[in-house]
Amino acid sequence: MSAQLLTKGFGASDLFQLLRDGAPQTRAQLASATGLSRSTIALRLDELIELELVAPIRDAVSTGGRPSALMALNPAARVVLAAEFGASHATVTLVDLSAVVIAEHTEDVEVALGPERVLGWFIDVANRLLDEVGRPPSDVVAIGIGLPGPVEHETGRPKNPPIMPGWDDFDVPHFIRAVFDVRVLVDNDVNLLALGERATMASGTENMILIKVSTGIGAGIVSDGRLIRGAQGIAGDLGHVQVSGRQEIICTCGNRGCLEAVAGGPAIAANLRKAGLPTYSVRDVVKAARSGNVLATQALRQAGRDIGEVLTTCVSLINPSAILIGGSLARAGDHLIAGVREVVYARSMPLATSRLTIAPSRPDESAGVIGAAVMAIESALSRTGIEAMARRNAP
Repeated sequence: MSAQLLTKGFGASDLFQLLRDGAPQTRAQLASATGLSRSTIALRLDELIELELVAPIRDAVSTGGRPSALMALNPAARVVLAAEFGASHATVTLVDLSAVVIAEHTEDVEVALGPERVLGWFIDVANRLLDEVGRPPSDVVAIGIGLPGPVEHETGRPKNPPIMPGWDDFDVPHFIRAVFDVRVLVDNDVNLLALGERATMASGTENMILIKVSTGIGAGIVSDGRLIRGAQGIAGDLGHVQVSGRQEIICTCGNRGCLEAVAGGPAIAANLRKAGLPTYSVRDVVKAARSGNVLATQALRQAGRDIGEVLTTCVSLINPSAILIGGSLARAGDHLIAGVREVVYARSMPLATSRLTIAPSRPDESAGVIGAAVMAIESALSRTGIEAMARRNAP
């Protein structure tokens, strides 16, 4: 079976790409779409059925003669593990191949405890979830991890993460593969929020920007349906774009006038403290704004304007149909988003904003772990992922 799957030309892994969206098709339809003979299609389908990745679901309507079986993705064949780590919390989810949640666990976990302890916790929880639903570890085909800091996606190694002591250049995939011998994909939390938002939006969108505004400011960019990571995986690092007229403000990165140093949570909290408010954290800023404090609401509105100034350039470069605003500061009411809208709609070209939606992201935290699951599923069901699955399944 695996020898057939790995042959050159149009193999079973290629055929599977026509079935992975879940839409059922007959052998005749697959033959017509590929140009292959029905006998070749039957051989390729047998290989996928042996892997349990596809299965007949029902009979098609007969047009005379023997009815044709409809074949479709079998989402229960394998499972994917996904995890999202924040500064002080973590969620681990077990999903099937259509991203339906089978089991989930959320717990307070300090990422500053270091990679060995935090990832060891993940492995323990993952095994417990598998036990709870009666799935063996061999059913896991990929793992997706989201971390609250910069990540080199190709290697899965964090790069100088500011709130993750001990994580810099740590080989996350290698550590996890000592227990789960599957591909482990790692990305920053903002990219995965964008993937999760796109996967769960009612109408879906092929071009969007998700902005997370909290301690830092970052963006996940989806263009033509694909997440844009850039050459080193730092595409969307808006926090260190300079805001005009703010050169007197020094950023932790050493530059001046960075958006994060102007409109990030700690910057707003520090400015409000100077004005006499007891704001020592992002949470204090949110609490003050929700209580109706005028200084806090004005500060958030101005932060939105500053973010909007940077986003105006992004709108011209990327032409998104949606900008979604999330993160802790976005939960303080409409003040931040109102400031973003004020500047983006006023300064962008009318054609770019005629159908542009600027709105809050999902109110809960589930989008990030859904994004991690989607990232892992995309890898597992790719051509190379199917071929790797066949090698593991070979006697």
